Amino acid sequence: MVAAPVLWSTAGVVMRHVEQATPFETVFWRSLFAFVFVGAVLVAQRQRVRPSGPLLVSGAMWGVMFTAFMLALNFTSTANTLVVMSVSPLLTALLASAFLREPVALRTWIAVGAAALGIAWMFAAGLGAHSSRDYLGMAIAASVPVASAINVVTLRAGAATVDLRPAVMLGGAVSCLVAVPLALPFHASAHDVALLGLLGVFQLGLPCLLLVLASRVLLAPEIALLGLLEVLLGPIWAWLGAGEAPSTGTLLGGLVVLGALALNELAGLNRPCLPGKA
Repeated sequence: MVAAPVLWSTAGVVMRHVEQATPFETVFWRSLFAFVFVGAVLVAQRQRVRPSGPLLVSGAMWGVMFTAFMLALNFTSTANTLVVMSVSPLLTALLASAFLREPVALRTWIAVGAAALGIAWMFAAGLGAHSSRDYLGMAIAASVPVASAINVVTLRAGAATVDLRPAVMLGGAVSCLVAVPLALPFHASAHDVALLGLLGVFQLGLPCLLLVLASRVLLAPEIALLGLLEVLLGPIWAWLGAGEAPSTGTLLGGLVVLGALALNELAGLNRPCLPGKA
C-alpha cells in the first residue's frame, strides 16, 4: 500500500512536462493506457470478469477519480489538488464505521485529526495566492476524496467474495468514454502521448491494482491514511522536477502529515493481520 501513493505522487511533475495536450485529452490518454495495461494483466492471469454490484460501483468511482484528478491538475497546482484530496481518510473512516462496522482504533482517529491539522496548515499557507482558476481546480478535485472513500469501503466490503481488480479496468473505460468527445480533435504530440502513457501504466494502472490487493488485508481507514503519502510526496516531486516550489507552510504541514502516518503505523505494528472480509 505504501508503493501505491509513491507511484500516484508522480502525476504532478510529469504533467508539468506535457506541452500540447488539452485537459480532456490528458484524461483520455492516461485512462486509455491504464485500461490497456490492466486488461493485459488480467488476460495474462486468465482472470474472468464477473459483473456484480461492487464491481460496477468501484468501476464508476475509479472513473470519477481518474477524470477529476487530471482535470484538477490542469487548473491548479499539484499541492492545491492533493491538499483538497487529502480529506479522504476522514470520509473513509466515517463511511467504514457506518457501513462496514469495522472498528476504527483511537490511534487512527487521532492520526486522522493530526493529519487534518497538517493539511489545514498546508492549505492556509497558500490561501492568499489562489486565483479563480485555482478555486475551479480545487472544486473539481473535491470530488476525488468522496469517490475514493466510497471506493475503498466498496473494496473492503467485497474483498472476501469478489476480485475487484477488473474495476480498475472498468474505471479506465468509463473515464475514456467521458473524455473522448471533449478531447477531440487531438492536439497531443508524440512526446505528450508517451508521458501520458507512462502515467497510465505506472502512475495509475499499477498502483490502483496494488490498492485493490491491499484492501484484502488492511482496514479502510488505514488504506486512506497511507494514501496521504501522495499529499506529502506530490508537491516535493513537482518542486524538484518542475520548479513548482511549495511554501514553507506546505513543507511543515507535510511533515505533520508524515508524522501522523508514521506514528499510526508504528502503534499498530503488533496488530494481527485481518482476513479479507468486512
